[in-house]
Amino acid sequence: MRVLVVEDDPGIADLMVRGLERAGYDTAAAASGQQALLASPDPDVVLLDLGLPDMDGVEVCRALRERSDMAIIVVTARGEEGDRVAALDEGADDYLVKPFGLAELLARIRAVLRRVRPADREVLHHGDLTVDLRTRTVTVGGREVALTPKEFDILEALAVDPGRVVTRQEILERAWDTHWYGPTKVLDVHVAGLRRKLDRPGLVETVYGRGFRLGTPDPQAAPPDAP
Repeated sequence: MRVLVVEDDPGIADLMVRGLERAGYDTAAAASGQQALLASPDPDVVLLDLGLPDMDGVEVCRALRERSDMAIIVVTARGEEGDRVAALDEGADDYLVKPFGLAELLARIRAVLRRVRPADREVLHHGDLTVDLRTRTVTVGGREVALTPKEFDILEALAVDPGRVVTRQEILERAWDTHWYGPTKVLDVHVAGLRRKLDRPGLVETVYGRGFRLGTPDPQAAPPDAP
């Protein structure tokens, strides 16, 4: 998942880029509207400041929307209703006023992606793993795997963006509750059960100190009856 941070303040841009990279996103920065418009390939998500040195951020938003259905989240110090309306009318998917916390920013990104990409995210694929979000069914190598609701929710959190590190807190918030305050060891128990049922060593990777991600399993470790 590629994220482009369009921000002319190098201190703010650096903080955002480092935070997004820690969260597992492939992140780049642009310090002007022109740099943002020249970015290639198109990012999946643009975090767009409105106060850019060469052109108004609303113009950048309009130009980006005309060429792509990328998710656009305005992140700016401008909090007036008129600015919000202008940006949203020109194609922004969300509007976040500075200052804000990284956790809120990450939640906004996840929410926007769920809204703007519902159709192509209904069935997720990663190697021989298939996760059907509509029917909540999972197959590995053509073999259907029976998961508990919590195991499915954990796998969904990982499968929506394979390779991205999903933090333990993010998984708890998505699979349990946004106000979960119980022991985090419960997550390890469910991840262990998920790994056992998928029976693909290396598929669900632990990234120590950060969280989990979907990796590339060793094909030699596949079950003997797998195709």
